[in-house]
Amino acid sequence: MKLRYFSHSAFQITTSKGKKILIDPFLDGNPTSPVKSNEVNVDYIILSHAHGDHLGDTLKIAKRCGSKVIAVNELANYCGSKGADVHNMHIGGGFDFEFGRVKFTIAHHGSQTPEGQYAGEPAGILLTTDGKTIYHTGDTGLFYDMKLIGEINPVDYMLIPIGDNFTMGINDAVKAVELVNPKTVIPMHYKTFPVINADPEEFKDKIQKSGKVCRVLKFGEEIEL
Repeated sequence: MKLRYFSHSAFQITTSKGKKILIDPFLDGNPTSPVKSNEVNVDYIILSHAHGDHLGDTLKIAKRCGSKVIAVNELANYCGSKGADVHNMHIGGGFDFEFGRVKFTIAHHGSQTPEGQYAGEPAGILLTTDGKTIYHTGDTGLFYDMKLIGEINPVDYMLIPIGDNFTMGINDAVKAVELVNPKTVIPMHYKTFPVINADPEEFKDKIQKSGKVCRVLKFGEEIEL
């Protein structure tokens, strides 16, 4: 299995059987993304919430590739109304797809479409495939129930925002890692805009001092999990 980081909160997972899953594909309007939406070809798109820097290029990618969009009910309905093939879910629920299992968790944030339409609750994403679980927290502040999430769903890779202002900053993210107790943590949602210009190396240093494993990915970098 491979994980590629496009910057901000956008990741692509390629399973051992070749299925490609894209999370929060903010590419064309993203000043730090090394790729554009017409350069990716994916089977599924999973969304944490509807803000423009997460919904991003979902609709154009989904229509071009025939990708299925997986999201909480209201956001899935919105994407479906725009012509996308969707699978409706909601927080606390899980579903077994051909590539593995998706379960949505709570996240403390907001969610509305670029047109200002209510898009349901923001969510975190638990993706289990090839025997490993990835926890993409979505945009969120720190909350103590992260401890329960990690206890019920042991996490191999935690993808966590560190940018501050709109999400957790570095210190809160370090505490979130302590609560979830993943095997490896990867920072996200930083340096896209000046207001979230956090230093991932500072975060890595604090994580490693706590005895955890942290990997800082370059924008566009792909690693094997």
